[in-house]
Amino acid sequence: MKLFDNITKRSFGYNILVILGLMVVLGFIFFFSLSFLTRHGEVVTVPDIRGKSIEQATAALEKLGFEVEVRDSVYIDTLQALLVYEQTPERGDVVKVNRTIYLTVNKVIPPMVPMPDLEGLTFRSAEMTLKARRLNVGDTIYKPDFATNTVLQQLLNGKPIKPGKEIPEGSNITLVLSSGTGSMENPVPEIVGLTYMEAREVLAASNLNVGIVLFDGGVTDTLGAFVFKQLPARRNELGELNLIRAGESVDLWLSSNRPVRDSLLPPQQIPAPQE
Repeated sequence: MKLFDNITKRSFGYNILVILGLMVVLGFIFFFSLSFLTRHGEVVTVPDIRGKSIEQATAALEKLGFEVEVRDSVYIDTLQALLVYEQTPERGDVVKVNRTIYLTVNKVIPPMVPMPDLEGLTFRSAEMTLKARRLNVGDTIYKPDFATNTVLQQLLNGKPIKPGKEIPEGSNITLVLSSGTGSMENPVPEIVGLTYMEAREVLAASNLNVGIVLFDGGVTDTLGAFVFKQLPARRNELGELNLIRAGESVDLWLSSNRPVRDSLLPPQQIPAPQE
């Protein structure tokens, strides 16, 4: 009460001066202590903690006075799970102490992504498409075909993989690429009389492709159907061997009945089997 009485007995101007003096004193105390509280002028070089576990990275950063926060996660197939992949600020940056270092760590379980359709794309386009889905180009296998350096087939673990199928991010995709047609010509193989499955094996062994496949009305089992005509044929009308380059195609006509071979007729004149 005495303090209140003393204040009220002073003039208004005197009280204002006292209040202003107190504000100035408090201001000086605040600004002089600010550098101490914020450790102004103290800087530290950010260490490289990539590839370390979260525990190791946190201990190393906190020892230097940093705060640590896991901000994001990614999946990198070449990096062990729960190791630091990226850091912000980056290694070598000079920053104030007490700065928060944000970490990006590697996921434990890879996310699933849909397999893109690569067939018909150039190798470069296929590679870019895979990278956009966080998939990798595995082995490349070359096979003779017309469209040089285009994707003929896409494989995962040695088996064809259909577009749209969900696969783990980081998977290695094997690409079967076209090497173009060969420069040398070889005789057309004889496949009339073989089943469709046998014909495909013979053509593949000769680096040839199956072209157009036509059926007669009685075919119910495609693989077991018989080839009764091929184009190009083994021989021409003069009995000379037709030649073909690796990577070219042979068209097939299939029937449910094995064709009757006539040694007097060239293959292209063998009549179609009768029902």
